[in-house]
Amino acid sequence: MAQRPNPVDEPAPKGATRGVSFDDALAVEQVLAGRTEVYGDLVRKHADSVFNACWRICGNLEDARDLTQEAFLRAFENLGRFRQQSSFRTWIFRVAMNLALSQRRRRRTRPTVSLDQPTDAAGTQAERLAQRVADERTPDPEATVSEAELHGQVLKALQGLDEEHRAVVVLRDIEGFDYEQIAAVLEVPTGTVKSRLHRARLALREVLAPHLVREPEQ
Repeated sequence: MAQRPNPVDEPAPKGATRGVSFDDALAVEQVLAGRTEVYGDLVRKHADSVFNACWRICGNLEDARDLTQEAFLRAFENLGRFRQQSSFRTWIFRVAMNLALSQRRRRRTRPTVSLDQPTDAAGTQAERLAQRVADERTPDPEATVSEAELHGQVLKALQGLDEEHRAVVVLRDIEGFDYEQIAAVLEVPTGTVKSRLHRARLALREVLAPHLVREPEQ
C-alpha cells in the first residue's frame, strides 16, 4: 500500500511553483508507480489556489486549511480511480469544492471572521471580480473607490450569494476555469454553469453598483 503523504498544513507560498514546467499527468503516473514523494510536488503546485477557493466558499481561514488538507488526502487515497479524462487540477478542485460546499451547508450559522482581512492576493482577486461584474458603462472600479473599500465590498457581496452561485463565481472569475471545466468540477451541465454565473454576476452588480458609479462631473 502506498504511504500517505504529509498533510497540507499551509497553502504553498504564492508563486512558489507557478511558472515552473511541471507535468501533472506524468506526476500522477509516477505516484501510482510507487514514487509517492512526487505527490508533494502536485500539492505544492495546486495547494495555494485550492486553499483560496475553499476560503472563498467557507469564509473561514482555519476551515479552509482543513478542507485543503482533506481534499489532497482524499485525492491521494483515490488516485487509482483517476482516469485522467480531465486534468488533475480539475479533479482536485472537484474534491475540494464538494467538501467546501458540503461543510458550508452544514455550518450556515457559524460566524465567518476571516474573509474580510485584506491580503495582497485577496485584493487582486477583489479587483478582478469587480471588473468582471461591473457593467461596461460603469467607470473603472479602481477610479471610484479605494482598494481597501473595494476589497471589503466585493467580498461582502460574494458572501451574500448562496453556495452554488458563489462556487461558479469563484471558479470562473477568480480561478479562471472555463465553462466546461467548471461543469466538470461541480458535476453539472455547462448550461447550468452559464445560467448560475449570469445570475450571480447580476446579483453582485446590484450590490456593488453604489460603490462603482462615479459622481457625474459638474
